[in-house]
Amino acid sequence: MKLFHSTLLTALLAIGLQASAQPQMVPVQDVVNMGELMFQTPKNVAFEFVNKGTEPLRILSVHPSCGCTTAQWPQQPIAPGESGKITVVYDAKMLGTFQKELEVYTNAADEPIYLTLQGRVVSQMTDYEGDFPVDLGVVRINTREVEFDDVNRGDYPVAYIELVNTTKHSYTPQLMHLPPYLNVKYAPERLAGGRVGRIMLTLDSEKLPAMGLNQTSVYLARFMGDKVTAENEIDISAVLLPNFSTLTASQLSHAPVLKLSADSLDMGTMGGKKKLTQVITVTNTGQRTLSIDRLQVYGKVLSVSLSDRQILPGKSARLKVTASAQYLRKSKSRPRVLLITNDPKHAKVVIPVNVGL
Repeated sequence: MKLFHSTLLTALLAIGLQASAQPQMVPVQDVVNMGELMFQTPKNVAFEFVNKGTEPLRILSVHPSCGCTTAQWPQQPIAPGESGKITVVYDAKMLGTFQKELEVYTNAADEPIYLTLQGRVVSQMTDYEGDFPVDLGVVRINTREVEFDDVNRGDYPVAYIELVNTTKHSYTPQLMHLPPYLNVKYAPERLAGGRVGRIMLTLDSEKLPAMGLNQTSVYLARFMGDKVTAENEIDISAVLLPNFSTLTASQLSHAPVLKLSADSLDMGTMGGKKKLTQVITVTNTGQRTLSIDRLQVYGKVLSVSLSDRQILPGKSARLKVTASAQYLRKSKSRPRVLLITNDPKHAKVVIPVNVGL
């Protein structure tokens, strides 16, 4: 009898453990208000979620309530404690207030989780600051930074700058000082008062001058004869990666391996100092010499130096990172350090740096 009770208790405990070990999708927000959308100007928004269960979470499918909404979701499992996002695009082809639902099916339950999208499509915008935070006077734009990350030779990635004409008169957008590797199109080419437009930038990777970080500035003309100033400056960056496609399996297995003592730096605040410095140790745990082919920084806030750019197996080098208060006051970009290496698994390494005045 005791054996029977012991076996029964063990079985019940096993069933209980199996029942408790499951994924759990918890949305950060299940309702998102998109605010005002310009008529026939699609806009996207992200629904973030966290897997608060004990098993990997899979998004099986997402079903919008109408064809005016499309969704993209992670195809890989989300580990316990990790987060993900479902990106939703609303086409804004109908004027007026809208509320759309999305059914999200997961491996956590048979019943879907419901997400709600709200907003209002208008023919003329009245509130610009949320979607167009950068005020250039005649126009507002959504960003001062355009980044083309992880570019390979032969790629032609596209990026967009959204803009709105805040005046009652028509406006003709024009970017000045375009480098040879950027092509631009304006939609529309002439923007009526209160209307939203888009600048499409296409990167010709074949014309990028160097591997690693390529940085330049372009300037959005606000009126005929406008000059190049810091007020209408837009930073453009592109990171061209090395090509490892010709390496054999043997070469890959014997490749160098980069390891950092820290993946990011928190330098605190200047506190009246002109400069702050910290050091990261770069170690080669692989079997071949690690080559740091490019060591660069985003913007002017940081300066860097490396004690050795050719690091033998088992050896290390000191990466010295210095932040300058002089440039921090004027900086528009996030301070980061970029390394381009011959480690196939760490061809590009970005080290974010947090520093304040």
